[in-house]
Amino acid sequence: MDKLQTPDPTEQRGSDETPAKQRVTSCLLCAAFFGALGSSFLYGYNLSVVNAPAPYIKAFYNRTLMERYNEPVRAETITLLWSITVSIFAIGGLFGALAVSWLLKILGRKGTLLLNNIFAVIAALLLTFGERAQSFEMLIIGRFIMGVDSGIALSVLPMYLGEISPRYIRGSIGQFNSILICLGVFFGQVLGLPELLGQESKWNYLFSFLALPAVLQLCVMPFLPESPRYLLIEKRDQAATEKAFQRFLEKKDVSLELEEVHAEARAQETLHTVSVLHLLRSRPVRWQLITVLVTMTSYQLCGLNAIWYYTSGILQEAGIAKNIVPYITLSTGGVETFSAIISGLVIERIGRKPLLIFGFSAMAVFFSLLTVFLNFQDRVAWMPYLSYVCILGVIASFCSGPGGIPFILTGELFEQSYRPAAFMIAGIVNWLSNFAVGLLFPFIQETLKTFSFLVFVGVCVLASIYLFFILPETKSKTFMDISQSFAKINKVPIPATTHEMKLVLCIEQDMNGEVQNGFKVESSF
Repeated sequence: MDKLQTPDPTEQRGSDETPAKQRVTSCLLCAAFFGALGSSFLYGYNLSVVNAPAPYIKAFYNRTLMERYNEPVRAETITLLWSITVSIFAIGGLFGALAVSWLLKILGRKGTLLLNNIFAVIAALLLTFGERAQSFEMLIIGRFIMGVDSGIALSVLPMYLGEISPRYIRGSIGQFNSILICLGVFFGQVLGLPELLGQESKWNYLFSFLALPAVLQLCVMPFLPESPRYLLIEKRDQAATEKAFQRFLEKKDVSLELEEVHAEARAQETLHTVSVLHLLRSRPVRWQLITVLVTMTSYQLCGLNAIWYYTSGILQEAGIAKNIVPYITLSTGGVETFSAIISGLVIERIGRKPLLIFGFSAMAVFFSLLTVFLNFQDRVAWMPYLSYVCILGVIASFCSGPGGIPFILTGELFEQSYRPAAFMIAGIVNWLSNFAVGLLFPFIQETLKTFSFLVFVGVCVLASIYLFFILPETKSKTFMDISQSFAKINKVPIPATTHEMKLVLCIEQDMNGEVQNGFKVESSF
């Protein structure tokens, strides 16, 4: 093998910089935070923001219909309109996911995130002024548009974060998506308190808040770089790629990072960005796709959304006054956020696979205990408190792994040419599963009563078993390494390592401790 020509040592990065000390630069941190603030934060906020003003919105629907038609409105009509208002968010998310691949091809990662803020601002205006315009249709349309925003965001943001992050901190940066979702849920709960905006005269301002994170992202994101991998592999812009690497890594010499991405590009030089149909038919990525489908389906069907149906009832069974319940339920948002932060801090030490298996397994345990406690809470006075502890346990277990890692995996399991189609499929599955839970769980609850959570025990157990046997660990691996680890199970030959890739692998060996010409070199990506 020919030896790589090494640059002058005086131009190299410091020899004390090792993978173990990979630092998070200010540019990378800014991109992760503001990217998630205008994307996943809004998704989380919309999950909880409709709970507090629900009675006032229903009263507004009733009042508007009576003024229009001058006759009493049936309760079933109001219930139907409210159900549409809540569920159309998921329908919008599905439409957003369907549009992702097309938008990425035209606008790229950063451009799509910027465009997406327009949907959030339009939705905020419709939801805020719907009452003043005496139009409940504006609220329903606003919720749909907000769903489109979330459908795009939950596909594009994880892709962007995965492509801009050095592999040694890719999981931690990727967890910004999960952390900001949880923070959004918590903010929705806090602002919905009666002392703040959860009042009949102020509920529409809850939706005005949607515009703030979107505007902040619009102010910051234009000054941040596009994904270097997108610029080099898809746009073939060497100069822009080098500048993006330099800004994200905050160092001048990025030749090794460029060479690694060049090697990946040459390995895929016969492939263009593939379509969804091509991805579904492609044998070399068959088990990667199955794994993403399993994790994303389990993300929605593991029962976290259903847990909210029981929280208020369990607290009231414990003897807590109804007007105090909103303050107690703030603990659920706090536990969500805290668990997601802890997961982000430990993911590069523990790995994706152990956190996912632990999260699903722990959820199965807490759901089983919750089933037992719910069946005895009418007989023992203190049993509802144990039920609530189980609810907190389910939430913490979910956020420790299953709440964020499926999005990270979708970006890691596929190389550049497959990634947009993979995120599109993952998004479709995510939103269809979300809609299915909202549609079917009330019937499951009515049929099985307190045993309904056993359905989710089965989902969590099956997900844990699948991940244990199929999913390889992906932390600190290149995208090509991860793809090659599936070669055996896909029953395809392991691709021959190109000469260029051998050079990069040689560099990585030096990075892991071997000294070349008296100093260490490293490739971050």
